[in-house]
Amino acid sequence: MPALLLQHPFMSASALAECNGQAMVAAMLAFELALADVQEARGALPEGASGQMRRLLEAHAFDLEAIAAGIASGGNAAIPFVKQARAALPAELKRYFHQGATSQDVVDSALMLLLRPRLAALDALLQRCRAAALPLMRAHGETVMVGRTLMQQALPITFGVKVAHWAIGLEQARRRLAGVELPVQFGGAVGVHSGLEEPGGDNRGLDFMDAIAQRLGLAVPVLPWHTDRQPIHALGTALDAAAGAAEKLALDVALLTQTEVGEVAEPSAPGMGESSSMPHKRNPVRCALIRGAARQVHGHTTVLLNAAAQPLERGLGEWHAEWAPLIDSALLLEGALEQAAVLLEGLEVNPEAMKRNLAVTGGGIMAEPVAKLLAPTLGPDAAKRISAEAAETARLQGVPYAEALAAHAEVQGNLTDDALARVTDPSLYLGSSRAQVARAADWLMAI
Repeated sequence: MPALLLQHPFMSASALAECNGQAMVAAMLAFELALADVQEARGALPEGASGQMRRLLEAHAFDLEAIAAGIASGGNAAIPFVKQARAALPAELKRYFHQGATSQDVVDSALMLLLRPRLAALDALLQRCRAAALPLMRAHGETVMVGRTLMQQALPITFGVKVAHWAIGLEQARRRLAGVELPVQFGGAVGVHSGLEEPGGDNRGLDFMDAIAQRLGLAVPVLPWHTDRQPIHALGTALDAAAGAAEKLALDVALLTQTEVGEVAEPSAPGMGESSSMPHKRNPVRCALIRGAARQVHGHTTVLLNAAAQPLERGLGEWHAEWAPLIDSALLLEGALEQAAVLLEGLEVNPEAMKRNLAVTGGGIMAEPVAKLLAPTLGPDAAKRISAEAAETARLQGVPYAEALAAHAEVQGNLTDDALARVTDPSLYLGSSRAQVARAADWLMAI
């Protein structure tokens, strides 16, 4: 697969540099050395054994290609990795390496270690989005624009409330991700720490598991979770929720950048959004990258959801199917949020275009409040008919809606010029838009 051209552009370049095969090997080694440290501290390894392992293995050049080739026969990266590590140790230490562990302990714990810095990076990006959205929504708390339903003009809102909804979605996703735990995995062959009994008969597996988690900075699970994939389910769906929030932002911005709408534009940059053949175009490329990444995350999440129920004490393909979608989801989301942060920080807003689009119907967008005002005098059915007829007249004849209303025979004598002016003013029919901006700002700042 030509990943450099087809996959990597949707991902974070810095994350890709940090989350590679060498990083996976380092994470697997970190788990094994933490296991050895804990076991030595509790008398299960000879004194000095873990330190000697650390010195030898941290200096050892693992052969990534050989590990990759070994996955075809072993089924996962831990098996060839453990073989290489043991081969690098002297005979007296070989039997103590990987003691009481199984390959799933190594792979699951290593994935959690790989994802920990990615979650920190995602949190920082989401905070950056929040920081950019707050001043944008406040600056446009009074900027009136068309609210659209089913892609059609509906009623007026403010641009500030639209930004507030973007910001709330992203911040909800951030708080959800912040609550996701990355637990250590340590259960041994069938998840019950077989062979780790003390001379007196007590099994030390749970104690080892808790101590490994503390040493690695991972969460302590209640029990080993070999086929209890709730941690993966929680993480995968939290990543997907953040992708959905970013995609919502990108979709709205892309729709508002359409030539005929022109209410916002992506931040300009040399060559950004250019067409291969049409020099006049300024394509919403950042929005496309965000949506492309998000769509891939949604697909990966489906794989994770379908792997949630795993058989007996070890998954047969379900566990294996999780690895790439989980890591790819984090890398794709990080790439999407990098674009989202730049988008919010430099979004170009065109209030004049918003004002122009409010007038596209000649003011007919205000037919609902007009009908409400006429209903007590003329009845609801007549009021709705008259407001619609005036809106159609305004659209066809290109006259202001207030003028079409004033000329309507059934309106004459029922509304004053002042009442007509007020009822057809979009800035006076904004519902709770202003209050929503204020409330959203308070919530966003309550960190």
